[in-house]
Amino acid sequence: MIRIRLGLTDVGRIRFGFSPLAETVLSLRTLATKSALHTPWLRRVLPLPAGVDVELLTTLVPRAGYIPDFLLPPARARAAGFDSGLAHVAGTDPALVAAQLHHLSTHPVAFPAKGGDAHRALLRGLAADPAAALTRVTTELRRYWQVAVEPYWPRIRALLRADLSYRLDELATGGVQQLFRTLHPLVALRGDELHVTKYWDGTVDLGQRGLLLVPCVFAWPDVVVRTADPQPALTYSPRGLGRLWSGPAERTDALANLIGRSRAAVLAQLDLPMTTTQLACLLDLTPPTLSVHLKTLEASGVVTARRDGRSVLYQRTHLGEELLRAG
Repeated sequence: MIRIRLGLTDVGRIRFGFSPLAETVLSLRTLATKSALHTPWLRRVLPLPAGVDVELLTTLVPRAGYIPDFLLPPARARAAGFDSGLAHVAGTDPALVAAQLHHLSTHPVAFPAKGGDAHRALLRGLAADPAAALTRVTTELRRYWQVAVEPYWPRIRALLRADLSYRLDELATGGVQQLFRTLHPLVALRGDELHVTKYWDGTVDLGQRGLLLVPCVFAWPDVVVRTADPQPALTYSPRGLGRLWSGPAERTDALANLIGRSRAAVLAQLDLPMTTTQLACLLDLTPPTLSVHLKTLEASGVVTARRDGRSVLYQRTHLGEELLRAG
């Protein structure tokens, strides 16, 4: 059990963010555990291309236990990009990288005493030249991201946005108590301490650094805790994971004949809130054409729009759901 002490200042500095780099790193654990929830994704990405150094990446992110902190830098914006996250990794102090790689090589959960000799040897080699290791690691992470996560990022990001909207509503409705009551089964707020069920026991004082909450689809079913400076973070599984890989609802020819094939495709895709750009990429439509369809669907009451920062998110309404079911 990890006990995270939340001072008054820490509570005031709770914020949310999501990271394509965190999804990329934690998806490597899913490759090892073969999580049934992500079976559709595994079928699509495996086997990985020969150009991806799977041995290196799965050694850095073992199926259980410690993950080096430098691989999971805190998001500097609520929706940080992959390139900015990877640049943060590349800029890590080599001495810190060497220390974390050494710690991983001796970690009893990540690499038990029996077996794992090849992994430990690889980690010791990387730690011996951490600057070169950083170059190698960032190169392989980019290659892996491009084939395993980036093609699915628009739908993943839509699910993360939906989770953030829900969490902010929880916070507005019931405060911090309500937020943590529904965040994850392994997380509970007890007085001024956040209790997280993990394999090791200890207490962490945030020391006015606040806490970053990161929804991540590949964190399931675990919770990942980062206590290192400058920003402690708790990575959890977002709501709605069961529908992530199922794809949009199937549309029928009857519905397509009624409202048009393109509009039927748009409506089917909007089981998750998405921007015009995301939809355009997924449906191979130009943004201007898509905007016309969205305005028509919104005027008909089957799609709703809401602003999220600089973006506008579209999602099916209850009427839209009924229309799809009727179709």
